[in-house]
Amino acid sequence: MNLARAAARLNAGLLALMTDDDRLSDPLAAACALPKGSLVIIRSRDAKRRRALGEALRAQTHGLILLAADDPVLADRLHGLHLPEIRARDAAHWRVLRPHWVITVAAHDPRGLHAPYADAALLSPVFATKSHPQAKNLNPARARLMVQRALLPVLALGGVTARNAALLSGFSGIAAIGSLGASARKSGSREAASGFPSGRATQ
Repeated sequence: MNLARAAARLNAGLLALMTDDDRLSDPLAAACALPKGSLVIIRSRDAKRRRALGEALRAQTHGLILLAADDPVLADRLHGLHLPEIRARDAAHWRVLRPHWVITVAAHDPRGLHAPYADAALLSPVFATKSHPQAKNLNPARARLMVQRALLPVLALGGVTARNAALLSGFSGIAAIGSLGASARKSGSREAASGFPSGRATQ
């Protein structure tokens, strides 16, 4: 069973695809395989590549929420912005300037789950991950405790697969790179998924 199907079966909430220069060779195909209402966070070390991918996704996908990673210029052409943990406080700034944006933040510890004015946080790494093989994972039990005290919706990121997704109760959704890319290669599943949490977390 692929991750998209597992998430739907478990009623796991929102799906978020993280693009990656090294680990996701065909981000457009992976995005097209997502259920409507899913997030795509567009990342690339090269600004031109990132913006070209953003424009391609904007033109060729429908019903997805497209966020630019740490790129407010591109975010203005999409649905919003994803901020790294070091700039999570900037969510307040962008909320004032762009109240219509969807804003998410990266988080790696409990402090990151108290970001005011962000719509959601992506907590990582919950499991061991190929993206950061040397990083110590939080483990699902500790991550669930952190989510219980969070002030905003939290998506699990890092090593999430169809096999371990059942351990993520309490999360508002699942974010992945390789597993959702594999889902695109194996099937074009477009099963219904829940939409983005409607309430904003504010201070």
